[in-house]
Amino acid sequence: MTAFVRSLAAPPPGWTIETDVIVVGSGIAGLTTALDLRERVDRVLVVTKGELSSGSTVWAQGGIAAALDPEDTPEEHLEDTLVAGVGLCSEEAVRVLVTEGPHSVRKLLRRGAQFDTGPDGGLTLTREGGHHRDRIVHAGGDATGAEISRALIEQLEAVRNDPGIEVIEHAMVVDLLTAAPDADGRPGPICGATIHIIGEGSRDGVGAALAKAVVMATGGIGQVFRSSTNPASSTGDGLAVGLRAGAAVADVEYVQFHPTVLWQGANARGQLPLISEAVRGEGAYLLNGAGERFMVGTHPMAELAPRDVVSRTIVEEMREEESDSVFLDCRHLERDFLKRRFPSIWASLKEHGLDMAHDLIPVAPAQHFHSGGILTDLHGRSTQRGLYAIGEAACTGVHGANRLASNSLLEGLVFARRAARDAAAMVADGVLGQLEPVERSGESALVPATMRPRVQAIAHEGAGPVRDGDSLDDAVARLDRIRARFHTDPAAEVVPQTAEWETTNIVAAASVLCQAALLREESRGGHQRADFPDTDPEWAVRLAARLDPDGELDFMKAPLDIGE
Repeated sequence: MTAFVRSLAAPPPGWTIETDVIVVGSGIAGLTTALDLRERVDRVLVVTKGELSSGSTVWAQGGIAAALDPEDTPEEHLEDTLVAGVGLCSEEAVRVLVTEGPHSVRKLLRRGAQFDTGPDGGLTLTREGGHHRDRIVHAGGDATGAEISRALIEQLEAVRNDPGIEVIEHAMVVDLLTAAPDADGRPGPICGATIHIIGEGSRDGVGAALAKAVVMATGGIGQVFRSSTNPASSTGDGLAVGLRAGAAVADVEYVQFHPTVLWQGANARGQLPLISEAVRGEGAYLLNGAGERFMVGTHPMAELAPRDVVSRTIVEEMREEESDSVFLDCRHLERDFLKRRFPSIWASLKEHGLDMAHDLIPVAPAQHFHSGGILTDLHGRSTQRGLYAIGEAACTGVHGANRLASNSLLEGLVFARRAARDAAAMVADGVLGQLEPVERSGESALVPATMRPRVQAIAHEGAGPVRDGDSLDDAVARLDRIRARFHTDPAAEVVPQTAEWETTNIVAAASVLCQAALLREESRGGHQRADFPDTDPEWAVRLAARLDPDGELDFMKAPLDIGE
């Protein structure tokens, strides 16, 4: 096996700034962390690859799950989450999520988020797959993420002129800065980050931001795959950057494929339009080519079964029919209701020549959410001192093998607040102080951006909705050859720039994913092995990995609950 790079080749920093805490990312997790940190520390730096409004949160359609109905309870929410996670959730983390969730949602309301309400002024609650209660709050029908982002960004805008906070847009974190290595040669504590201004940031080129703590809130790994519902910025940066800096990652094999993504042909690439699970929550059916509801009889909850079940069943149905898609049927639902409840989806489908109330909608699974990421405790702390991770970039253990619908935005809220409190306390108490960064030893070669389509095809073919040992073994070998080619060929020197850094991160994320999926010889949630179709009780453990001093992946079985 070829060693993983320990840093990315980049020009030396041309400028340096200092701050207390760096927050990387501008989705719900990153923005909530920044706002809560600002109440407790003097200096916060927010870094985002696009504009503040470009994080993954803005694309969320469904809503936020929380036990807000008087007849609902956190205990019932916990039970639904544990069932969806197929025995791999951290019960401690889920209990934190469901008990602190209602307060976090109410705090979001106080910050200005405007959710849909009924005639009596109370919040309108709906239901999605895997939930046995109506507990999903939403905004603008199907524009919940956009409304949350708007509310939080308004708060950030209010402090833009505050000398204690700085926002750098159009910037990418290339690597984390680390202090002197430990006795085993592993990277030392995190003490900042190198940042590249992509185009319109407040500084030029590559710089160094020194900090006492860094919070990674970079979103998921969607662009590892050929097709995804994730934005173009979701290139696995958090996972890859954390891994290079010595942090452990976990549950990387668990990828949630959204069952109902608009089918646009075999050559479709990039971010594809999803049809929210809430559409099925309001009564839409899934049909095969013969017009039959194939989910009925497959699962007690039919179309509202957990997403892994629906996705797997769709893949099996397409294989049996030798078709490229199945169909979502909303034709029995009232036109005015559909336009009012799902305005964004209605408009998106109209752009593609489809009438939601009249036409069958061709859909197929595509990558949607990553349950794995940087391994953290209940306060967002990674295994590397000074590094926190939250949101989709983290593995808190909340989602287990399969995320329950609309739990991701709630996770971002709850654990952002916890990470902010903990990091601020650590800084205030002097536990996290400013350390001196040192250069990390090891490989730093880059993979050219021209290789990205090939890497995405390998990931799709090897680690798609249904995998097997042969496909995964082949994917691991092919990805290893790509890394080896550009590590060892002197003529293959690659110019350091954004597309190459992102592609190298994609290769790293894909490599860890495929190796972890090959090791886990069972089917569970978002990890489905055709050659090991059953869930094995012996595998009710968390599979974690980190780089050893030589840059090789070192896998270990970790407990489900890692506590405080």
